Amino acid sequence: QVHLAESGGGLVQPGGSLRLSCAASGSIFSIYDRGWYRQAPGKQRELVAKITSEDVTKSADSVKGRFIISGDNAKNTVYLQMNNLKPEDTAVYYCYFYAMKRWGTAPDDYWGQGTQVTVSS
Repeated sequence: QVHLAESGGGLVQPGGSLRLSCAASGSIFSIYDRGWYRQAPGKQRELVAKITSEDVTKSADSVKGRFIISGDNAKNTVYLQMNNLKPEDTAVYYCYFYAMKRWGTAPDDYWGQGTQVTVSS
């Protein structure tokens, strides 16, 4: 089994910063990419940012210049540094890994349980 553990969410004032962390444990042979989605109340889940095993990154336009994604391949981790947070960033943030558990098997998506980020004064 692959288990993803997230941490770092919380309540922050507009303009503040938070750093989300996600660590994958269990049997992982190869990671294709990993990253973060978020879901606000009444809205669809959306991609925030992702990073490939070659450290190529992609971010949503709404967070470019404010959020930075990074990861450590050796430690099976992914991080999201969120700066200049806005009320519209309020959501539950989910980390994911798109990974192969064993050589020769198809890769699959694995998800964390979600962590709440609330931006409010």
